[in-house]
Amino acid sequence: MMMGIGSTSKNRKVRRNWRFWAMGVLFAVGVAAILIVPLFTADEISLQVGDVAPRDVKAPRNISYISEIDTEQARDEAERRVAVVYRPVDPGVSRQQVAKARQTIDFISAVRADTITPIVQRRAMLQSVPELSTLTPAQIDNVLTLSDPVWNLIADETVAVADLAMRETIRDVDLAETKTRLPVLVSVALSEEQAALVSALAQGFIAPNSIRDDEATAQRRAEARNAVEPKPVSYIAGQVVMREGAIVTPAMIETLQHMGLATPRVDWTDVAGLALFALLLASIMGLYLWRFEPELSRQPISLFLAAVLLLAFILAAKIMVPGRTVLPYVYPAAALAMLLTVLAGPGLALASSAALAAVIGVMTEGSLELVVYIAAGSAVATLTLTGVDRLNGFFWPGVYVGLANIVTILAFRLPGDGLDSVGLLMLTAAALANGILSASITLGVLFLFGNAFDLTTTVQLLELARPTHPLLNELMRKAPGTYHHTLMVANLAEQAAASIGANALLTRVGAMYHDVGKMVRPYMFVENQMDGSNVHNQLDPQTSAEIIVTHVRDGLELARKYRLPSRVRAFIPEHHGTMRVIFLYNKALERAGGDATKIDEVPFRYPGPKPRSKETALLMLADGAEAATRAARPTSPEQVADIVKKVIGERIAQGQLDECPLTLNDLRLVRDSLTATLQGVFHPRLQYPEPARRSDASVAPTPTEPDVRERLESTPAQQIRPN
Repeated sequence: MMMGIGSTSKNRKVRRNWRFWAMGVLFAVGVAAILIVPLFTADEISLQVGDVAPRDVKAPRNISYISEIDTEQARDEAERRVAVVYRPVDPGVSRQQVAKARQTIDFISAVRADTITPIVQRRAMLQSVPELSTLTPAQIDNVLTLSDPVWNLIADETVAVADLAMRETIRDVDLAETKTRLPVLVSVALSEEQAALVSALAQGFIAPNSIRDDEATAQRRAEARNAVEPKPVSYIAGQVVMREGAIVTPAMIETLQHMGLATPRVDWTDVAGLALFALLLASIMGLYLWRFEPELSRQPISLFLAAVLLLAFILAAKIMVPGRTVLPYVYPAAALAMLLTVLAGPGLALASSAALAAVIGVMTEGSLELVVYIAAGSAVATLTLTGVDRLNGFFWPGVYVGLANIVTILAFRLPGDGLDSVGLLMLTAAALANGILSASITLGVLFLFGNAFDLTTTVQLLELARPTHPLLNELMRKAPGTYHHTLMVANLAEQAAASIGANALLTRVGAMYHDVGKMVRPYMFVENQMDGSNVHNQLDPQTSAEIIVTHVRDGLELARKYRLPSRVRAFIPEHHGTMRVIFLYNKALERAGGDATKIDEVPFRYPGPKPRSKETALLMLADGAEAATRAARPTSPEQVADIVKKVIGERIAQGQLDECPLTLNDLRLVRDSLTATLQGVFHPRLQYPEPARRSDASVAPTPTEPDVRERLESTPAQQIRPN
């Protein structure tokens, strides 16, 4: 038998793990599909630069945008118009070149004077001089064979021409032109052949004396680029932006992209990258759930709902964020954080918001501003959403989200140059709208889908808490005593829940419906008996116990009929747990002569289950403490405290609190809360003198049974009236 139980538990765990990881794979596929598959492709057209337009394309709506292509072309043109910056003429360069001319002329004179070396070698010696590379072989031979008077004239004239030329401003772009103007600098006293030789010799010594300033040139060109304003482009709805047969230009492609009409060509490297990103995101989310939210990983419906919500918000981001200017700042990402905070807790809300911010970063190609904008707003929504038992508990987090959004925008926009006040005002309005829209969407989703997914939402609880609810109205008419009892217990349990940070609204609503089953047979319960007769005095203990226990089953049937949420229905069986109707059991035991083997215990025990949440456990304690205090009629605060302490101790001893997450510190706070509230309700009253013929009523002792309210079912009604 033990092996069978262990095997069943192991199989259940394996199935749960398979469901968990299968859901993770589906989530990764969903994220990848949203990121990869383009949306709204019916009117899109796939073109590249240089293609021929297959048809006329018209603007689907009014649109204005800043053309990056036109702006870049205008900036390039402005940069080209900036002339190269040159440094002032350097006289040192001119002197250096004239000195080099004299040295070369002296070298030529020395070679001419060398009559021993063959002319072939002397010719080679002159050809090896770089400054003489402009001379033709005939001119070199002429230099070697000229008479000394003629050579001296040419030599002096060459140095003079080089000196005159280098006195002018010569830049690298002007070098060729300067060399072509050398003949006009030669003395007219020389023959044409001699003047040509002088010009050829002087060319080797002409060099730029005004150097290019690359740093100053780059600075001026950058200033010219920055001075160009962005080029806006506007189209009205129906205007033709591309004619059939036109050659597609980059500007046309840009226009189609801004209008959402350009279908991007499939790049398999991009697809692979996005698929890996989706797999990484799903893996991180799965590890987070496995490490920090193990209970949630065992709740497939809640996990499925969280995954669907995250995918829905990613899909909405795909529609609202890419290629937009203001709309991304209206995108209500904080609504996801609020919804998951209510449905699954703040931990998963923060993790999912971080995942959503990462996806936004991918969609916007790394926009740090939007990533921080989404993450900060979502974090503020999660951390400020506390009072979910009131409608304004959603309003203020929405306001805080709007303020956080504004701070984020200012943090990124103020440090830059050229602040656009109009644009900043628009983004600020969008940020405020984002917060209000997020709160509104949260309330709307919780209201619309609460019943569909069996979610216990704040709006539902507020509706269920209204006295005009049909089931409560019916309870008040058919079982007014029970209705009064539920209000008393609801107040006790609500205060106790508030003291330990449990869901006070859920606790109150659950307490108001926990005994609705009694209205099926209201006369069987003493709080509804007004004439002092008790039906149970005429029944055997087993039959009475069966009737009392049956109110749990009747209550569940009514709860299902009126479509109460499962978390509210749980209060009906769990507030009794698996306790026995102890007074009737003891009565049956007394009739059996004390022999427990003659008694079937099953009719005397509630079906359970034991409380599995803090809220249902609080109702069990409040219900027992209220019944015990009402029966004991304490005359001092100390007696009230002893009764509450005894009730809590008995529930612990019976193991009724073994399956709920209450801690010892929680129980201490609950005990103090119940004691304080009950002391206010059952406070001692002044004892007025009575006629001598009557003796003072003795104080009833503190009950010793764990659930004294069942004893009341067989006690005359007039004996249990409160003080």
